[in-house]
Amino acid sequence: MNHFLDIHKTDASDLRAIIDQARAMKDRRGGLPRGTPDADQPLAGRMVALIFEKPSTRTRVSFDMGVRQMGGQTMVLSGSDMQLGHGETIADTARVLSRYVDLIMIRTFDESVLTEMAEFASVPVINGLTDRSHPCQIMADILTYEEHRGPIRGKKVVWCGDGNNVCASFLHAAGRFGFDLTFTGPVQLDPEMEFVGLARNEGATVTIERDPFKAVEGADLIVTDTWVSMHDAQSSRERRHNMLRPYQVNRALMEAAKPDALFMHCLPAHREEEVTSEIMDGPASVVFDEAENRLHAQKAVMRWCLGV
Repeated sequence: MNHFLDIHKTDASDLRAIIDQARAMKDRRGGLPRGTPDADQPLAGRMVALIFEKPSTRTRVSFDMGVRQMGGQTMVLSGSDMQLGHGETIADTARVLSRYVDLIMIRTFDESVLTEMAEFASVPVINGLTDRSHPCQIMADILTYEEHRGPIRGKKVVWCGDGNNVCASFLHAAGRFGFDLTFTGPVQLDPEMEFVGLARNEGATVTIERDPFKAVEGADLIVTDTWVSMHDAQSSRERRHNMLRPYQVNRALMEAAKPDALFMHCLPAHREEEVTSEIMDGPASVVFDEAENRLHAQKAVMRWCLGV
């Protein structure tokens, strides 16, 4: 049984196999209508529980559609439906769900909810996002980069802004996929040093550079994310905006990178804050390819988890 909890907890050979299968599955579909089933139906007869303690657009739709395309069925559950940890324990919830479904995807706040679910479930568990990491997004990002520019190994990725959960998963991936990562942002929002150390120990060059224009020199890929979350108080939003304004991805910053550098954002984006619309809608942007590739990458993750 394979859980998909974090990129650095998955073997590099398995990660590469997932990316390769995702691309092959996408290619086989060609231009088929979205509702058309895949030619093979590896999830036929399977039930997948999709648990959302946090609101979601891309994660919910992409997992739901992916299961359906592969012939399975989904059961979508919200945190309020289940009251995770507010009555029945997470461990008991995991045991019970394992009697009903074949696979569990959970999008939650606290990483401990995910890890306890995986510890006590007797079916595979997938991390759909926690406050600490977002591995499915980075699998889609790597698929997207390689579609446009070839292998990501040896490339320079620059993360601009807040060293958040998506940044953390990029650090996890740097060591596993063999690319280098430069973080540029205010010191108060540095990524976790534990994750920086993990990447460095696996041979990746990880650099922290406060000057965003120096950071993007030679960059193959520039990535950013929202400066504030939906749960931040107004006072926190204003403070974060003041700290992060110098790290906006705009024309001047993109022009300081390689001429063929790509731009990514996991969405939703706050246009004219962390990124200008000129860049979001410009030729360097692959943000909507990223969004689509959540579907294909996650289909491959589910197949890997179930061994089908």
